[in-house]
Amino acid sequence: MIPIGDSVRSRSFPYVNVALIAINFLVFFYEIALSQDTISRNVTELDRFIREWGNIPACTFDAFGRDVHLSPVGRVICEQQSQPAFTAITAMFIHGGWLHVIGNMLFLWIFGDNVEDTFGHLRYGIFYAVAGVIAGFSQAFTDIEGLTPAIGASGAVAGVMGAYIVLFPRATVIALVPFFFFVPFAVPAAVLIGIWFLMQLFSGVSSLGVDAVGAGGGVAYFAHIGGFVAGLALVHVFALGRPRRRVRT
Repeated sequence: MIPIGDSVRSRSFPYVNVALIAINFLVFFYEIALSQDTISRNVTELDRFIREWGNIPACTFDAFGRDVHLSPVGRVICEQQSQPAFTAITAMFIHGGWLHVIGNMLFLWIFGDNVEDTFGHLRYGIFYAVAGVIAGFSQAFTDIEGLTPAIGASGAVAGVMGAYIVLFPRATVIALVPFFFFVPFAVPAAVLIGIWFLMQLFSGVSSLGVDAVGAGGGVAYFAHIGGFVAGLALVHVFALGRPRRRVRT
């Protein structure tokens, strides 16, 4: 199911949400430019960029003082990172392809504006960053000595979805459902998001014991799970003192 709209109308312009979407696309266009520059055979500037700013579990934990066994190759990879302690944040703005960035930004566009409307602009920006960092570390903990960069905004977006389902449990989402062709249907947000989370949970558990990020075709399921749970846990903290809205179905 592909969401294309929801029943909740934002009362204010979502400046932060729009800015996040714009930044993600600007970084992606920068990635496209980098992919045209070749450093050596089969290695592009984009490869270097992802290794430098992607969230590599072994490098991240090594930067925070955890005793991580790094092979000589791993040590070289981690030395290429300028700020390994901050890659859990920078990795949120890097994507691996058009479907990756468009999918994440579509979900952020549908669910993010109303969460920002409830939290307020500043709180929403902080919430997004915190959920994304928790998501990044959730994935990293499944493969502490891994050297594969994890990238994408999906963990932070999952946090937004977790907050949305708590704030607007009665909302409905217009989603394209594939039959012989895509047909728009009104689906309860709790159903759509609930099915999405169960799929992440099932896939994540199934990938345990397999090469972490490499499992499931490179999908960081535990980033999705960690971000979603963070959204559920933090929503009332960030909504504290803010007026709540009742949404009728």
